Amino acid sequence: MAAYEALARRSGARAGLEEPMSDSDLDLMVEKYHHALDEFIKGDPEQQKKLFSKRDDVTLANPLGPPARGTSAVEATMDRASSGLREGEPIRFERISGSTGTDLAYIVEIEWARAKVGGSDELSPIPLRVTTVFRREDGEWKVAHRHADPILSVRPIESLVQP
Repeated sequence: MAAYEALARRSGARAGLEEPMSDSDLDLMVEKYHHALDEFIKGDPEQQKKLFSKRDDVTLANPLGPPARGTSAVEATMDRASSGLREGEPIRFERISGSTGTDLAYIVEIEWARAKVGGSDELSPIPLRVTTVFRREDGEWKVAHRHADPILSVRPIESLVQP
C-alpha cells in the first residue's frame, strides 16, 4: 500500500503542471489501474470507477453481460460484477501488447487473479484476456473502454454458434 500511496502523491504533484503527457504518465495510470483492479477483485469497484472516463461514450464489456455505454451504465455494471467477488488476490498482469499515441493508448493483458466468487468459500482462479483503451481527457489519462473475457485457449469455430 505504501508504494501505491507514493504513486498517488507523485500523481497529485503533477496535476497542476501544464506539460505534455509522456509514456511515464501512462505508466503511472496503468499502475493506478492495476491497483484499482486489485481492489475490484476484493469486491470494491470505487477506485476503478474513478479511473474511467465520465464522457457519454465510455464503454465496458465484461464477461457477465452485454457491453455497457455511458457512465451510469458502466458504473452499474461494475457494481454488479464486484458484488459477486470477495477476498480477491491479484497474482499478476501479463502484458501482451500496447501502444501510446498523443491522446489514445491501449494495452492488451492477461489478468491473473483469485477470489471467492458468488457464495463459494474457496478461492477460484479468474484469468481474463483484457483490452483497455485509455484516452487523455483534461490533462490526464482515463479508461475509455475495457473489454474482458475468459478466453485463454484456442476454441473451435463451432464455439461461436449460439444454441
